[in-house]
Amino acid sequence: MPTDASPRQTRPARPLTLAYVPGVTPGKWIGRWTERQDRELHSYQCGEDTVFDELRAGRADLVFVRVPEEGFVRPPDLSVIALYEERPVVAAAKDSAVAAFEELDLADLAGENLLDLQDMGGADVGMEVVASGAGLLVLPMSVAKLYSRRDVVARPLTGFPATRIAVAWLEGSEDAGIEEFVGIVRGRTANSSRQPSVQEEQKTTARQRTKERQSRSGEKAGSGGKPASKSTGRPGARGSAGNKAGGAKGGKGGKSGKPRRSR
Repeated sequence: MPTDASPRQTRPARPLTLAYVPGVTPGKWIGRWTERQDRELHSYQCGEDTVFDELRAGRADLVFVRVPEEGFVRPPDLSVIALYEERPVVAAAKDSAVAAFEELDLADLAGENLLDLQDMGGADVGMEVVASGAGLLVLPMSVAKLYSRRDVVARPLTGFPATRIAVAWLEGSEDAGIEEFVGIVRGRTANSSRQPSVQEEQKTTARQRTKERQSRSGEKAGSGGKPASKSTGRPGARGSAGNKAGGAKGGKGGKSGKPRRSR
């Protein structure tokens, strides 16, 4: 009967997809993922107001999201892990009084026209308005660097609520790549026992060792019971001795069995 001897083709895992809000630079984590994993990883930037929608719509497996330092309520359908704090800055026109300071407190901005980032439609538009001298804009330092302009200065600001960058994914997701990437973001090494790839490798090694032990046990069982006795090298020697002993007994029997002489 003909058989199909061709090797079974395994379907490669689909790429892991990552979305991130402006100001996040995931390059170092993506680089570590590429060093450790064969699976592709796609990434793209999205707006802060739509980042959770990317998860729920299945367009992203993980997202880097910006959340307030205090008062954030985790959505019940998401897993969220806070990573690091962002420092706020105040952006102002280069020729404004703000440029004369190295750092300011929120109280120092009393009476100034503070622009609302959401009303501006985003940091890129907001920075243009700031450059015109129409007002000041408070935003995370990473975002200010991303949309920096030569005609705008940014100074650290104290007394203003901070924000944090967090990584989020759908609750109950069974994709091992998500936990693998989260472990990378949290600083786990390639050999960490908490990484799914390391756990799977340990399981594979354990299964191989179990098979090897079972194989060795089967070989011992198939080799038979007690070892055979050593040969004397003289075939029939035991039989000859038996015949000899039998002959001697027979001789005695013949002697005692002689007929008596008749008188």
